[in-house]
Amino acid sequence: MSGYFSARDRGRKLVLETDVVIVGSGAGGAVVAAELAEAGREVLVLEEGPRIAPEAYGAMRPAEAIRHAWRDGATTVALGLGNSPSINVTMGRCVGGSSVLTGGVCFRIPEMVHREWVEERGLTSLTARDLSPCFEHVESRIHVEEVPQSMWSNSTRLFAEGAQKCGWPVKPLRRNTNGCRGCGRCNFGCPHQAKRSVDLSYLPQAVDKGACVWSHCLIERLVLKRGRAVGVKGRLLDGKYVRRGSRLEVRANTVIMAAGAWHTPLILKRSGVGGRLVGRNLTLHPAFKVLARFDEPVEGWRGALQAAYVDHFEAAGITLVGLFIPPALVGASTPGIGPEHRKHASMAPNLALFGGIIHDQGGGTIHRSIDREPVVTYRMAARDRARFPTMVRNMAQTFFAAGAREVFLPIFGMGAVDADGLAGVDLEHLAMSRVECTSQHPLGSCQMGTSPSNSVVDSRGAVWGIDQLYLADGSIVPTSLGVNPQLTVMAMATRVAWGVRDQS
Repeated sequence: MSGYFSARDRGRKLVLETDVVIVGSGAGGAVVAAELAEAGREVLVLEEGPRIAPEAYGAMRPAEAIRHAWRDGATTVALGLGNSPSINVTMGRCVGGSSVLTGGVCFRIPEMVHREWVEERGLTSLTARDLSPCFEHVESRIHVEEVPQSMWSNSTRLFAEGAQKCGWPVKPLRRNTNGCRGCGRCNFGCPHQAKRSVDLSYLPQAVDKGACVWSHCLIERLVLKRGRAVGVKGRLLDGKYVRRGSRLEVRANTVIMAAGAWHTPLILKRSGVGGRLVGRNLTLHPAFKVLARFDEPVEGWRGALQAAYVDHFEAAGITLVGLFIPPALVGASTPGIGPEHRKHASMAPNLALFGGIIHDQGGGTIHRSIDREPVVTYRMAARDRARFPTMVRNMAQTFFAAGAREVFLPIFGMGAVDADGLAGVDLEHLAMSRVECTSQHPLGSCQMGTSPSNSVVDSRGAVWGIDQLYLADGSIVPTSLGVNPQLTVMAMATRVAWGVRDQS
């Protein structure tokens, strides 16, 4: 019997059998589920979080969506080591995973990244030509389209105006949307079901073809027998909490891990598989934002949340990407305490916002802990630290070129600065512990490669040395991408799924 099920309703013991079990229902797991179910395989998907009906997001305030659909209420942190910032990493914890909570941005892999994979890492089957059929297949299913300028918010328009004055071309983003109304709520579940996240575009097709999707299932380890993966074990959840004394076991012919770059390595570590590189080489695309105050109202939340980007600094490892958030959260993100914060928060209608990400080296590590969550550390490479001043200064100068009165830099404890004051901010010698840094793109903690000595999985997504165990999420991406990874994760998961399908 296919459909959606919750382990909350199943007492203390749940034992299931299937052909293919997939751990995780996000951009990787949902894709594999649909592809294999459509190929006639019996598929069972396990998700730690709840299933939230797509139509329910429209009734939720942003704070409610954060509480119910985001992991740890959006408070997950990678601890900075040495002269590195601690990084707030936001991820989904719901059926559909982070795809439900992204801005919908869809990039293919940049050519310079393809070259590195092929020429430096020997992954000769990951050329742009090789992966093009996978990208085309995904793009058609999730309706990837360019954001028209009519959907640009005033915040995006102001940044574009400043960038053009600085001589930096602004390009439209592509997103997986169909009928976007520009309400600016993408990060909290689309209230109009216009963003084609996998809970709308892939999982329903998987279920139609016989798949079962189980929510509230915490998977803790793999079941192995004579060098082969034969299932998974874990516990059942009552909402976010483990049901005392509960037990979950799924027996399967094939196991596919798609729990993301945060939790796939944790489960592999607990199971003693994957070798010494499991959990290492994590990349995060460290992200920084600059707020700018204008004399006139901006109301940047009206329009597409993300609509344009600047890749003028791609060779320097910097991508600038437009974004915005609902007004209450804009106000909350301004600096200060008490009356000072109230003053800054009241400026929300006049604020514009733009962000940037760094194409980082793999400085993160996933560690086991006594808790069910991992401890994650991140040591930012000197090369990446050196990119921070350039990125932030360029974003601030862009806003000043567009007429901003002052900007708020991503530095804890610093108030607004005007154009003259910017020159006096010593960004080059700033302690990175003072920097406000976020991430939405954890990748590479079980990276793909050419041998067990340099990777966790081979080019098919198969874990070295274990039969019938595959990974199909952001953890297998060989390096940082420098652009939003959602489409790449889905394309690589498609490739893994096709390989499993053709093997049977």
